[in-house]
Amino acid sequence: MLGARKRDHAMPISRRFTNWLSATLASRIGGQPVDDAQTGFRAFTREVAERVQPVGDRYEYEASFLLDALRAGYRVASVDVPTIYGARSHFRAWGDTWRMARVFARHARRIVAGAA
Repeated sequence: MLGARKRDHAMPISRRFTNWLSATLASRIGGQPVDDAQTGFRAFTREVAERVQPVGDRYEYEASFLLDALRAGYRVASVDVPTIYGARSHFRAWGDTWRMARVFARHARRIVAGAA
């Protein structure tokens, strides 16, 4: 279960774009709709936690976990959560974006070919 934020005026425009892009790529990789691939609000079963063993830390760990779970065939559902900005984020724009791009690059073949 993912907590999906709305990509509206409350979300900074740069984040709207990267949020849309990562959700689109994750949907392609998993063959199912993913509304917000960058959300930190997640819930999953013990089975998923034990079977999906991604690598990385920080934000790329979360992306790896989601993409590996999708590749393993787990279904993802989303629930709307409010988009609240104003508090200082721990996201480092350049460094963390680069790390996330590398995670998606590991799934490039599936992005091109689709989940089939």
